[in-house]
Amino acid sequence: MKPIAFVCEAMLVQSPEAISEGILDLSRWPEFPGYGPIPGIKSAEFETRTPNVVGTRIRVRNTDGSSHIEEIIEWQPDRRVAIHMKDFAAPLSRLATRIVETWEFSRTGSETKVARTFEMHAKSVWAWPVLWLISFLLKGAVTRHMQIMRGKAG
Repeated sequence: MKPIAFVCEAMLVQSPEAISEGILDLSRWPEFPGYGPIPGIKSAEFETRTPNVVGTRIRVRNTDGSSHIEEIIEWQPDRRVAIHMKDFAAPLSRLATRIVETWEFSRTGSETKVARTFEMHAKSVWAWPVLWLISFLLKGAVTRHMQIMRGKAG
């Protein structure tokens, strides 16, 4: 079954490397605000932190009390970072097997173009339409987060 995919783009003043390092700064994860019924992030902590970053696992606790795991599956801090989200709490666990988020960076003058691509993998053909609707809310949350990131210089 084809995943549900969307992209959010923004121009940020930070370098690709600074944006990537910000991903590893778990104190900043609560800056993700959520959107409508999509919860924000309350806290994040390392479950496993690997020396080369790939394989690092982060336990995320959301503002609605749910949690999930995010595992870094690709780490090229100057170009691309990919994160595999899994082990969702209900109700998302009934709808999605995983979500893959990929950050792609390209430097343009004094700014970095950031494209965050999400691929949401539905658990079944019946879950797909519900997950498709959720994708619009998640896109709103990611757009808000990118606006917050744009307002920060580091």
